[in-house]
Amino acid sequence: MHYINPVSLKSLVLEDEMGVNAPIIHQSVIARLTAGLYPFFRSGQIPYEPLPETMIAEGYASPVPDVILYDHSNEETKLIIEVCQNQGLRHDLAKVIRLIDEDVYGIREGFVYNYKTQQWLRYRFGDGGLTTESSFSEILNLDLNQFLL
Repeated sequence: MHYINPVSLKSLVLEDEMGVNAPIIHQSVIARLTAGLYPFFRSGQIPYEPLPETMIAEGYASPVPDVILYDHSNEETKLIIEVCQNQGLRHDLAKVIRLIDEDVYGIREGFVYNYKTQQWLRYRFGDGGLTTESSFSEILNLDLNQFLL
């Protein structure tokens, strides 16, 4: 079994620079993604529950992406989405790549959406640090951008 060292709450707060002071457009994107995905979960079309600003793992302090898709049967987050603007893009992209590549939480796919440019970047486990400009989730078999139109 692989155990994870707890992360201090102070480092989590510092990691997420926007936190609760995020602009309205940032929160609006999170709300539209969560609200758009939720009917797919409720109807059984996707197996993971979309949750806004939720810790990746229970029981200890863990990172808090803007949106997670959570697999209740395995108690793992399978997909994460970070919402940013131009200045936060590099930070959020590095965060997504690190969380997936560390393979601590079971995350298999991650996205960063820049609401200033409407650009999506996708990263999957095993991609070796290389992102793809895409809003299509292979795990969900859905284009995430449809929820922002």
